[in-house]
Amino acid sequence: MTLVIVIIALALIFDYINGFHDAANSIATVVSTKVLTPFQAVVWAAFFNCVAYFIFKDHAVANTISKTVNREFITLPVILSGLIAAIFWNLLTWWYGIPSSSSHTLIGGFAGAAIAHAISIKGFGISWGKIVESDIIIKTVIFIFMAPLIGMLISIFITVITIMRNVWLRLGIIALGTILTVFLFDNFENSKMNENLEKFLKVDKYKKEVSETLAKKEKNPNDTTLLKAYNTAKEKLDKALPNYNKITIFVDDFDKLGAKNIAKQAYDSGWLKEIEASRLKDDVRNANDFLVLEAKATSDEKINAEYKIAKDVTEKYKDPLKNFLAKKISADSAVVAINEIYPIKLANNEKVKNKIASFSIEKELAKDIDKADNTIAWSIILAMSIIFSLTYLYVEKIKTPTAFKVAGMFKKLQLFSSAAFSIGHGVNDAQKVMGIIGAALIANGTMQNFSDLPGWVPVACYLAIGIGTMSGGWKIVKTMGTKITKVTPLEGVAAETAGALTLFFTGQAGIPVSTTHTITGSIIGAGATKRLSAVRWGVTVNLLWAWILTIPVSGLLAAGIYYIVHLFL
Repeated sequence: MTLVIVIIALALIFDYINGFHDAANSIATVVSTKVLTPFQAVVWAAFFNCVAYFIFKDHAVANTISKTVNREFITLPVILSGLIAAIFWNLLTWWYGIPSSSSHTLIGGFAGAAIAHAISIKGFGISWGKIVESDIIIKTVIFIFMAPLIGMLISIFITVITIMRNVWLRLGIIALGTILTVFLFDNFENSKMNENLEKFLKVDKYKKEVSETLAKKEKNPNDTTLLKAYNTAKEKLDKALPNYNKITIFVDDFDKLGAKNIAKQAYDSGWLKEIEASRLKDDVRNANDFLVLEAKATSDEKINAEYKIAKDVTEKYKDPLKNFLAKKISADSAVVAINEIYPIKLANNEKVKNKIASFSIEKELAKDIDKADNTIAWSIILAMSIIFSLTYLYVEKIKTPTAFKVAGMFKKLQLFSSAAFSIGHGVNDAQKVMGIIGAALIANGTMQNFSDLPGWVPVACYLAIGIGTMSGGWKIVKTMGTKITKVTPLEGVAAETAGALTLFFTGQAGIPVSTTHTITGSIIGAGATKRLSAVRWGVTVNLLWAWILTIPVSGLLAAGIYYIVHLFL
């Protein structure tokens, strides 16, 4: 438990460092254009870092980070080593004023330590694809280049629209762009809700089992064990899919029905019956320290043998739990029956009883669907669009436009654009540390799935990054605000708005991107609209090298630190 506390403390320290390391991302343009003083800017950014907690409820980025490494190789020493490496690299790049990615530092450190751990127990022959989730790593690497490119293109688009002389054409394009953006967010929401529904009904798990057993069966067609495993997985999938297909029709109509009505319809129609006892069984055995047993099983042969027995025997918990759910027996009787199958520790008796008595699959489904609701996120985009449009109308049609008034208008708009970008910064970067703490709690056996993350974790992470942002990062502010290109208020608005939109999209999709890369690409896009020579490409190339090297260098650092940590733990 002591090691878990150390990891949580280090994770929050990393979050704090991330705050002042990446403060420049949120405030560089607003400081360099003298819209706010440095102190005002960091307070402004820190506040909106924390506001992000109330907007994005799904914590999709955090979930992605926690799954970067396959569960078998997630240990507390691995997480500790990855964090130490990430903190070291972040401090080093901050000292030299290099705006590297805190996100990629964390991912590289986590993956590097896990690979070192896997090699130490399995040998050099193990495939890296079995250690880390290759899809997540590949997606992350792709977005090293995609995030700044997307930010740059959106920034160019916004800048070009803004300098249009015909204000009515400008407003028309803004309206069209807003409608398309809201439509895109609605699609993201629907996709995420269906993804959460798949996980809830275990459709994704059964699909993976079918795929894996089928691949093994094709290699060994005469293996009867594999054939049995494939048929079992296929049978589970065939049972789960019809219910998924029925519920997803209602999910598609979420805006009218809401999560509670969808869950009630699913429960009343009996579509949750197949998994109700299974989910309660998982809750009960986890309340009896099953996860602690699972976490310790990877490093102790005796505990591993006990874990295998417990895993098999506790499946029989479903029989008395079915009787309880059918109201044939009381919660007390269910506890007695469970005790006879596999004993509950005396200290866990009350906890198990409470889990059984308070269980509601209907409420759990409603919570999982509701997490993907992004109404507040697209409402912010809509509000920004309306504010921008009304400001343009006032300055250019109601008041007589002058250079001074237009400059003043963009300085005011920068307050909104920088606030939006700070929200994007919070939702991406604070969530990454949530993912690491979540992985530590899973490795320690405190929880089974990321959906069980305690409420104090997101609160602590958002506060830590907010306080870190208030500490500032002036060396990086100088690089971001002046060395890449000279930023005017107009370009600041374009860059920050483009960065915010990019981070909102990727945050909703659960893609861990770099706020540093995103805002850098956005600043380059804003500068390039003046002329290509306005961008100092030499500085940009140096930044690109830092981006490319961050993941491998962090990984190598973490691997080295893991071997040192392994000597003492």
